[in-house]
Amino acid sequence: MENKLAVVFDSAGTLLHMYRVARDISDGAMLEDIESTMLVAGRKGRALVVLHADMEMILEAQPHRLISDFMEKEHVELDVSCSNGEVSPSEISKIVQQSDVVLGDVQEVFCRVKTRCPNIFYLACGFIVDVVEQSVTYVVSTGGRLYPESKDTLQALHQRGAGLYIASGDSMKNLSRLSRCIGVPIDGVFDIASTFDKERIVQDLKKKYNKVIMVGDGMNDMLALRSADIGILTVQQGDSRPSRLQESADVVVGNISEVVRFADEAISS
Repeated sequence: MENKLAVVFDSAGTLLHMYRVARDISDGAMLEDIESTMLVAGRKGRALVVLHADMEMILEAQPHRLISDFMEKEHVELDVSCSNGEVSPSEISKIVQQSDVVLGDVQEVFCRVKTRCPNIFYLACGFIVDVVEQSVTYVVSTGGRLYPESKDTLQALHQRGAGLYIASGDSMKNLSRLSRCIGVPIDGVFDIASTFDKERIVQDLKKKYNKVIMVGDGMNDMLALRSADIGILTVQQGDSRPSRLQESADVVVGNISEVVRFADEAISS
């Protein structure tokens, strides 16, 4: 193989410091700085769903308008970003369409993130759907900004000849801007990547490269971390990480810049 090393990055929490808010639909409680994938991991049959909608359009809409009506009239689509167990996208869509979630629920979490996260890089929103309960259990919104070291880290890896990739549950709209900013070719960006997609991406890259490094921070990175030649778990976000996630990685680092050292070791070995 001519290609020695590929490095695959998750985005949220790995390249970007995230601020996250979830609204519990059952009682209206706001959960701040909560990792959405952990809410999914907490119960079998849950799925994190990304809402592909223009944020300004959501903010300008009537708060009492049903999300189902908004999606139908504005031709808004959904994608399943990650799930706890196998879920059917058609069933997820049906549950959202039949829910009583209103745009005001989305607007509230969206505005909370926007006001609390300075120097925001992008905003996204979605739902956590429970196929067992047949309901939307949380409305979620996330905002992120680049870690100060992210751009320099990617540049250093590029200078070493490493192939750079992003595999993320985020939408291409957000990821395309991120890729331009940090220098990852757009054909190396995989959007709406589920836990299993990330594992497959790593396995496919292992056929093209001598070694593949996976860099991630969440439960939806666990299979990819295990599949990579070197799985690097970052804890720069500061959230606690379950022991089974930490055990899936070869290395745990506190700063993304440390990835360069392990890349150097992989290249020289």
